[in-house]
Amino acid sequence: MKADLTQGNVARVLVAFTVPLVLSGLFQQLFNWVDAFIVGNIVGESALAGIGATSSIYNLFVMVITGFTSGLSVLVAQKAGSGDEEASRGILSTYGVVLTALFLLVAILGMAFTGPLLSLMDTPDDIITHAQDYLRIIFLGIPFLALYNVYSAVLRGLGDSKAPFRAILVSSVANVVLDLVFVALFGWGTAGAALATVIAQAAMTLFIVVYALARMPVLRHRLGRGLVSFQALARGGAFGLPPALQSGASSLGNVVLQQFMNGFGAQTVAAITTAYRVDTVILLPIVNLGSGIATVVAQNYGAGNEERSRSVLRTGLVMMSVVSLVLTAIVFLFGGQLIALFGLEEATVAIGRGFFNRVAAFYIVYGLAMAFRGALEGRGDMLYSGIAGILFLVVRIIGSYAMDDIFGNMVIAWAEAIAWIFLLLEFVVRYWYKTRRKPC
Repeated sequence: MKADLTQGNVARVLVAFTVPLVLSGLFQQLFNWVDAFIVGNIVGESALAGIGATSSIYNLFVMVITGFTSGLSVLVAQKAGSGDEEASRGILSTYGVVLTALFLLVAILGMAFTGPLLSLMDTPDDIITHAQDYLRIIFLGIPFLALYNVYSAVLRGLGDSKAPFRAILVSSVANVVLDLVFVALFGWGTAGAALATVIAQAAMTLFIVVYALARMPVLRHRLGRGLVSFQALARGGAFGLPPALQSGASSLGNVVLQQFMNGFGAQTVAAITTAYRVDTVILLPIVNLGSGIATVVAQNYGAGNEERSRSVLRTGLVMMSVVSLVLTAIVFLFGGQLIALFGLEEATVAIGRGFFNRVAAFYIVYGLAMAFRGALEGRGDMLYSGIAGILFLVVRIIGSYAMDDIFGNMVIAWAEAIAWIFLLLEFVVRYWYKTRRKPC
């Protein structure tokens, strides 16, 4: 049975639903943190830079998966809000099969072309061996991530944000233990870190599948005919493809920016990719609060409760402002120390700290943008959200190249801040347009 997000105090519902999402995100990012922390301190800075140089390629596929399944989550939430919980079974079985098969093919091709991909990105020669060892193995985990995210999205749409957290908790513990064994004890370097992550991802996927089938009778399906529904395929595609394309374009843009950043040398690559790794974790409360707003709005919108949908946004904007300012303060106070945890040299840490301080000043802009985006996606406005994300990427890339001579290796931070301002304006204007006849 679904958890009803259409009743009760809005702030309390948002907090109760979002906190497990934030914790899930924190532990999911722990995969990369543990890999980077152990490799950086045991193997060295060049190995850490090698892992960092693979992040944009790997994240391209991960972001497509999470983008698509975020759309599925909104669809399931709308259907649940309207009382049609049975639709979730067809969505789960259809996309569980389709996405797993698709990304199994991606994994095979990725392993085959790891070397050419890294060469195409101008990966520095002194780190390319570490990068190859890591990326070739980490591709094996992509099919597991695809299946996990389908189950996670459907459960979130039904109002259960705790199950994905439990699955990630199990896998995070496994990842830490295996990293220590493979890297610290066996000395397998970046390859050992990648293998630990893949095994942990498999454990995470197994946990959530067993949980869903055992605890959610509505999600049980039989193998064989009817496992893939073309109706569910079309309906899910309409919700999933726009955010998937936007996420894919964004990640592809990150590949372009990674190549651009590689031109500054291995030290800058190590500094900024490590800063981004920390930044990704710091921003999780913002990202997941935005996802929470989308799901709660979707259930209420599906139930026809327009006024409560708007109340969710108003409450979410207040919560987002507070969270964003707290995160900015954390970065200003402790950003340098967090980067230093990864075993970087002092000069490298200084570069990362400079990047961090510039981008963190604009967290509140990003937070407000994510609140409006969540409200629009909850109403089913996925196509506009996807287009806005692609335009954000264009501004970010153009800004990086255009201001290179002015800001040097800090240009990516300034370009991202400007792009966040642009993104917020896009969503504010769109929300006003969609609701102008019914002002809040």
